[in-house]
Amino acid sequence: MSAPCWIIGVVNPDPEFEAGWFERELRAAGSAERAASSQNYLKSTREFTGTTVPDSRAIMIRWRREHPDLTGQQLMAVAGGLWQRPVFECQLAAVLLLADRRKLLSARDAAQLEQMLRTAGTWALVDSLAADVLGSLVERFPELHPMLDRWASDENLWIRRSALLALLVPLRRGDSGNFERFGRYADAMLTDREFFIRKAIGWVLRETGKRQPQLVTDWLAARLDRVSGVTIREAVKWLPPADRDQLLAGYSAARPARPARSARPVRSAG
Repeated sequence: MSAPCWIIGVVNPDPEFEAGWFERELRAAGSAERAASSQNYLKSTREFTGTTVPDSRAIMIRWRREHPDLTGQQLMAVAGGLWQRPVFECQLAAVLLLADRRKLLSARDAAQLEQMLRTAGTWALVDSLAADVLGSLVERFPELHPMLDRWASDENLWIRRSALLALLVPLRRGDSGNFERFGRYADAMLTDREFFIRKAIGWVLRETGKRQPQLVTDWLAARLDRVSGVTIREAVKWLPPADRDQLLAGYSAARPARPARSARPVRSAG
């Protein structure tokens, strides 16, 4: 495999050149069979190289080690070049690179990240970009909270999902300081008809419940008449068994009974 090239004396790398290197390496490590399988699984119209995530990560790490002095500006330029390629694994490489070097980013990079999230079109790109990359920015730069407030009511389902997932990592650690904001977003989205929104609410609650089970139990108990089955089944997975059983029983009791199906009329033989 060829080594990535960084021209000595050039302050800003050519994003197109670097993205081209990534694409060649990703294609060399992929397979047509896996590409077809991934495309079918994600129901995507993008082109796929069929490169595994571990292999994609190894290629990203090799490139990053060749660029120890990478700046935040250069990082965003290269990620942007990768994102412009209509190849799923190139875009995934951008996400992996941003997550790996997220401490180089600053609040001003949130606008470009938002555009990436808006055009991602799949959880397979959105989730790490929102939770790991954007979430890190929001933790370090609280002035970005109004942006999340705006996202929580956005028409784009991936942007709404990102507003929720941007608060996931600190809640998973047991930092309940973000739960009021998450709870406000989730409360407004409880009746959202999008599966990926309902799933995200349950996911964040599930992770929060590992360290703050009572917080999650109390929040759910007050909303059993509105929470979806997808959300509550995900949310209660790590709660104490007694609390989990009580919430599920309460959820079942709060659901309106479905009308019984009328019997089909019996047709006469004649």
